[in-house]
Amino acid sequence: MRVLGIETSCDETGVAIYDSEHGLLAHTLYSQVALHARYGGVVPELASRDHVRCLLPLIQQALQQADSQSSDIDGVAYTAGPGLMGALLVGASLGRSLAYAWQKPAVGVHHMEGHLLAVMLEAQIPTFPFIALLVSGGHSLLVKVTAMGEYHILGESIDDAAGEAFDKTAKLLGLGYPGGAALAKLAEQGNPQRFKFPRPLIDKPNLDFSFSGLKTAVRNTLAQTAGSEQDKADIAAGFQLAVVDTLVIKTQRALQQTACRQLVVAGGVGANQALRAALQDFMVQYGGKVYFPRHEFCTDNGAMIAYVGCQRLMAGYRNDLQIKVTPRWPISNLD
Repeated sequence: MRVLGIETSCDETGVAIYDSEHGLLAHTLYSQVALHARYGGVVPELASRDHVRCLLPLIQQALQQADSQSSDIDGVAYTAGPGLMGALLVGASLGRSLAYAWQKPAVGVHHMEGHLLAVMLEAQIPTFPFIALLVSGGHSLLVKVTAMGEYHILGESIDDAAGEAFDKTAKLLGLGYPGGAALAKLAEQGNPQRFKFPRPLIDKPNLDFSFSGLKTAVRNTLAQTAGSEQDKADIAAGFQLAVVDTLVIKTQRALQQTACRQLVVAGGVGANQALRAALQDFMVQYGGKVYFPRHEFCTDNGAMIAYVGCQRLMAGYRNDLQIKVTPRWPISNLD
């Protein structure tokens, strides 16, 4: 089965074509970072309009990359949530309309399920069951995955997600938007031991995350320094270490409590090198194995939507003609 996947949940327009026999055939992406940078964050109305502008050219480009025509497409998948309402509606409306015009089945895909299974696009993939750490701008989740569509949430963010904390802290340090990657680069020049930041909730037995207090600690620390470039680098390094330590400690507990030996790390923060190195070191000591998607599939992309859509269409899932999106959609309520 050959599936066209469309991703428009936030500020990236992604289109891809995945074939169940031949794998990923095409992958195109347009980022709106430059559009939103002047505002210091995503402006939903501008995001929606830019998806409208970019989608059809990206679909045409993907078809050319895959050496395919519309008649070669067996199904259409689109992100149905969670995400920005307007942005989701752009992708869902076009995806459902194309499927109707081409007389092909369509299926709405959960954005976080896409991230969770993006690792299946790689040459080496985990077997079920495994633990997944999903860390992005809007979500921080620990999930036990027993099969496709069978996800048990072990822990989640109760306020700011890890990626959100990175972006807000970067803004405090004057690094602009998006700030996560800029903060990680600045941290390379800093002393992570100079400032001691809290590791939120590590003294609690649950597996939930909370990073809003860590962000406040950074603000208070910054106010007590001269605000030099070295001060900022040291704060960035200390902040990053606190986030990484917290994520690693919680992930260790999830693996030990479930007796799983396989870990998948996904989402935008999953591309952070300090986090990857720390989790790789732990998994070696633990006697397990960790899997990462390549960097381009950590951020939002159409490839993960095309892959999940293909699996769901082959399993018999279909959406009717109603165009429905769900901006707030827990992965525990997937079906």
